[in-house]
Amino acid sequence: MTNELMDDLRWRGLLYQQTNEEGLEKLLTDEKISLYCGVDPTADSMHIGHIVPLLTLRRFQLHGHKPILLIGGATGMIGDPSGRSEERQLQTTAQVEDNVRGIKKQLEMIFDFQTENGAKLVNNNDWIGSMSLIEFLRDYGKLLSVNYMLAKDNVASRLDQGISFTEFSYMLMQGADFNHLFDHHNCRVQIGGSDQWGNITTGLEVIRKMHDEEVKAYGFTIPLVTKADGTKFGKSAGGAVWLDAKKTSPYEFYQFWINAADADVVKYLKIFTFLSREEIEALEISVQEEPHLRKAQKTLAEEMTRLIHGPASLEQAIRISAALFSGDLKALTASEMKDAFKDVPTVEMKKEDINIVDFIVQAGVSPSKRQAREDVANGAISFNGERITETDFTVGAEQRLEDAFTIVRRGKKKYSMVKFV
Repeated sequence: MTNELMDDLRWRGLLYQQTNEEGLEKLLTDEKISLYCGVDPTADSMHIGHIVPLLTLRRFQLHGHKPILLIGGATGMIGDPSGRSEERQLQTTAQVEDNVRGIKKQLEMIFDFQTENGAKLVNNNDWIGSMSLIEFLRDYGKLLSVNYMLAKDNVASRLDQGISFTEFSYMLMQGADFNHLFDHHNCRVQIGGSDQWGNITTGLEVIRKMHDEEVKAYGFTIPLVTKADGTKFGKSAGGAVWLDAKKTSPYEFYQFWINAADADVVKYLKIFTFLSREEIEALEISVQEEPHLRKAQKTLAEEMTRLIHGPASLEQAIRISAALFSGDLKALTASEMKDAFKDVPTVEMKKEDINIVDFIVQAGVSPSKRQAREDVANGAISFNGERITETDFTVGAEQRLEDAFTIVRRGKKKYSMVKFV
């Protein structure tokens, strides 16, 4: 028996490991179910690597199933050893609570919480946080042998370097989560990234031990997203690509996706967007036959920016991109310029009226006064999108945006930001 949703997940490359493929397909065909994915609040924002399981969970919602989003207010205090070679730094309760608030806002951008199968948000601190150590050890500690836990990859890989009892106990806490959701929300399936296989199967073992052998719960994992050239996915020149607009602006977010390589863009469309198979296959043909148009990249960037930041931020990102491409910076606000040029070479200069030739030499825009005079006279220099061709021009307050900075362009593409102190 095959299931339409599972067939779609296979085509998108979103199925890696499954505990019972045939049983899960039958369950999804016969019933509308509740299923969950967990996010530990290790930071106040998720980055794009975190959202693949969540977007997969959203696909289940679009097929009528009910997603449960678990924020690990308790497990976030402990730290998941999966995929790590060293212990995590423990966070304070206040840090975790602040992180929970940030992540909650981002989940509300991705999921529908209002309809009949609207997403449900839960925090495992609500049940684990109220449990005493004695209760946890009696109710859950007796269920699994140390040998069983040592055999899990996420623990076995850490034995040479060492693992604390705190992180060793993490999988049992996640197992308690699955059991709690199974009991109180009729949750039948857990999904996660490929590094969560040990935790997911531990949850199934806990459910099996806490109930009779015939109880059916399932789990599956999603492959790690990789780039065709072997470099790590989800990193830009500035580091991780965050969902929080204060950490990664909508323009930077848009640029990350639009710069996807031809070899990667179709895979990203399958994994990250909700476009249909027909739409993606049409874009795949465009990549092969007219790659210079970059239709697939533009579509990917638009879909992702609209999803995470909303239509207004998408419009702003497109406007900034168009202004930079054309060189017409006058179409941008001061804050948009600051955002667009945050990664260009930056120098500090005093607030003073100064001749343009002296200014661009001091700013390092032109290498010498002779070259600077040529650049100005030839129309190669502009301030904030306005070309200046007079060598006796005085750079003053009018060129200082917000009385704090100016953007200088030399030629077509060499930009510099001058900050005034």
